[in-house]
Amino acid sequence: DVRLAESGGGSVQAGASLRLSCAASGDLNENVCVRWFRQTPGKEREGVAAIGRFTISKDNANDILHLQMENLKPEDTGMYYCGAYYGTACSDDYCISTPKWCYWGRGTQVTVSS
Repeated sequence: DVRLAESGGGSVQAGASLRLSCAASGDLNENVCVRWFRQTPGKEREGVAAIGRFTISKDNANDILHLQMENLKPEDTGMYYCGAYYGTACSDDYCISTPKWCYWGRGTQVTVSS
């Protein structure tokens, strides 16, 4: 099993930056894939890796996945989650298509005001 805990969310003004963290624990073998997702109002959960203003980095020593978000916009408002699964290929698709088969954290709220 994988346990995930997100942190770092908050309320910011448009244009600000935030750094989210996802601390992973449990059975973190070489096949575990941990990804960042978000759910914004009125939309389905989506992966965030392809958003150009966002950068994902990994602290291997501490099993933490960071999400650095720059130039935040009001449309970035939502709940940010990390999700994980065991597999040989690591992508957003598995947790998006089969969320019940992924491990999820409780999420951290990001609110961006204009």
